[in-house]
Amino acid sequence: MQPEKFYYDNKIVRNFGIATVIWGIIGMTVGLIVAIQLYSPAVNMGNQYTTFGRIRPLHTNAVIFAFVGNAIFMGVYYSLQRLLKARMFSDALSRIHFWGWQLIIVSAVITLPLGLTTSHEYAELEWPIDIAITLIWVVFGINMFGTIFKRRERHLYVAIWFYIATFVTIAVLHIVNSFELPVSAFKSYMVYAGVQDALVQWWYGHNAVAFFLTTPYLGMMYYFLPKMANRPIYSYKLSILHFWALIFIYIWAGPHHLLYTTLPGWAQSLGVAFSIMLIAPSWGGMINGLLTLRGAWDKVRDNVILKFMVVGLTAYGMATFEGPMLSLKQVNAIGHFTDWIVAHVHVGALGWNGFLTFAILYWLIPRIYKTELFSKKLASFHFWIGTLGILFYAVPMYWAGFTQGLMLKEFTPEGILKYPAFLETTMRILPMHVMRSVGGTLYLLGVIIMAYNLCRTALQGKLVANEPAQAMPLPVLTKTDQEEKWYRVLERKPIQMMIAALLVILVGTFIELMPTLTISSNIPTIAAVKPYTPLELQGRDIYIREGCSNCHSQTVRPFRSETERYGEYSKAGEFVYDHPFLWGSKRTGPDLAREGGKYGNAWHYNHLMDPRLMSPGSIMPNYDWLLTQNLDTATTAAKIKAMRTLGVPYPEGYEKMANLDLQKQEKEIADNLYNDHIKVKNNKEIIAVIAYLQRLGTDIKANKTAAK
Repeated sequence: MQPEKFYYDNKIVRNFGIATVIWGIIGMTVGLIVAIQLYSPAVNMGNQYTTFGRIRPLHTNAVIFAFVGNAIFMGVYYSLQRLLKARMFSDALSRIHFWGWQLIIVSAVITLPLGLTTSHEYAELEWPIDIAITLIWVVFGINMFGTIFKRRERHLYVAIWFYIATFVTIAVLHIVNSFELPVSAFKSYMVYAGVQDALVQWWYGHNAVAFFLTTPYLGMMYYFLPKMANRPIYSYKLSILHFWALIFIYIWAGPHHLLYTTLPGWAQSLGVAFSIMLIAPSWGGMINGLLTLRGAWDKVRDNVILKFMVVGLTAYGMATFEGPMLSLKQVNAIGHFTDWIVAHVHVGALGWNGFLTFAILYWLIPRIYKTELFSKKLASFHFWIGTLGILFYAVPMYWAGFTQGLMLKEFTPEGILKYPAFLETTMRILPMHVMRSVGGTLYLLGVIIMAYNLCRTALQGKLVANEPAQAMPLPVLTKTDQEEKWYRVLERKPIQMMIAALLVILVGTFIELMPTLTISSNIPTIAAVKPYTPLELQGRDIYIREGCSNCHSQTVRPFRSETERYGEYSKAGEFVYDHPFLWGSKRTGPDLAREGGKYGNAWHYNHLMDPRLMSPGSIMPNYDWLLTQNLDTATTAAKIKAMRTLGVPYPEGYEKMANLDLQKQEKEIADNLYNDHIKVKNNKEIIAVIAYLQRLGTDIKANKTAAK
């Protein structure tokens, strides 16, 4: 039998590599602007399209789906072909995948600053883009499995298991979390509401980190690290345990983002228990990677690429230890909603995802261009400045988180809050935010230096677009092959592997989601809780458009420190008409769950126009455009109708008269402002936002009054 000749497609790898670098610089630059805005809000230059609330989601989407996403596809397309001894299934599908993914990213760059968002964290893109993501993901899956089917290697290496699990799990996560009811071309409401929506979102949010930022990178680690070190992976058996334990346990851990909320206690407890167990498989992967370098530390000392890998794996180990630690209720009570979480997330993102990506780029680009890296000194400088950047970023954010978390809980000996105003904690941590932006600048500078180094590397070589290779055809199964151990048999059956991975991740999914989504009695109703008025609904949508939930939570946890500061703790029945939920994940400003009636309409008007008039030292940007922009009431009927479809009890036909009620409430608020010597037209957006803010928490107050 003669070996077959074929060609690896390096052009698609090169394309994804270029996109990785370009989007990485863009995403990190936006992140730096966001960081600076947290101590200097004037950086947005009074532009409504560049406020923190609008471009913070742009930063997260650009880094996760543009930088990391393109890096995943670069690594998968390179390693998959070589592990399977086959060219990608279809060059046309490869091109569709590449350009389709870039168009999705461009659509995010356009729509998010415009305020077109679902407000679901890491899933802010509106429904037409969600459909496009689904289609391109299917294209990627067909191309991947088509390549697996035409392979010339019998067994599927461990990296491919992680790629398969990534494909199938991301598909499930994206579809379930994207159940939306379209209202217009770029507006939708989540099908789930309140507690249900929160559970689905953080089942998705946590596992997007697991199966987009972790499992494909583990797959790439299993391929590239042995290649870089020229050593076999430390333990094949450990890789089996690592893979199956990780994908089974990870899917259960999402509820640890919702501790002390109105999520049912059993779901919170499950999240905590599986989060603690998650340490074992996570560290199993880290140990397998680091021990691959056992006896080769002299190589690490002299090889900057291996240094990137070692620090990346160490950052992965730190992040996957800290995650379970933060799921402990006592720790979560202090750390949640503070900058501690920001530090935790960025240790993983900058260290694990960033440094592994840099290592792969430095190793891969010279090989597909058949040349040497332009400058090892520049690469070494990048390593050290990047490492310093991570330290200057993470350490101040940890300090800020500890400071804020402890200040917010501190009482005087007399039993009253020592720092009753949230703004006091904000002012205290501003120096840490300045240091964080210094760290971000150093890290970004390293990426720019890398881009220059790789560009010069490419210019001194020549891309081998079609790299020649040869391998023996896939051999016919022998009797000995058929009698192998069951797991060795599973390794050569990609469809069975995919089904097994799907079943493993669906177990936790069904046990967590189904009781809460299907049994309405799990969400006790409160008679006083009524649907939003048309004006309040419009105001809520503007609140979402401006990204206010990026800084303000809307749930009061059952701690004395929070009930003293904000009011009565939250109940599940309060949120039954909230499509989507707006509990938030970070308190840059105070909680707003009980904001209604706390201040007058004039206070809110002035605060939105210039926050420093009412709260000296505030880092909230001005929202003066709300004073001049007209409220779009043409959408009111469609929104009321959509809400009724989702189960909100608006009367049949109410959408036809909704704008009459809206105008009546507009006039009441405008007249009230006029009495305080503020002249504003009834139809301005600020009137709707004030109506929404004044509604928050008032249903509970009404319920208390009725009970008396």
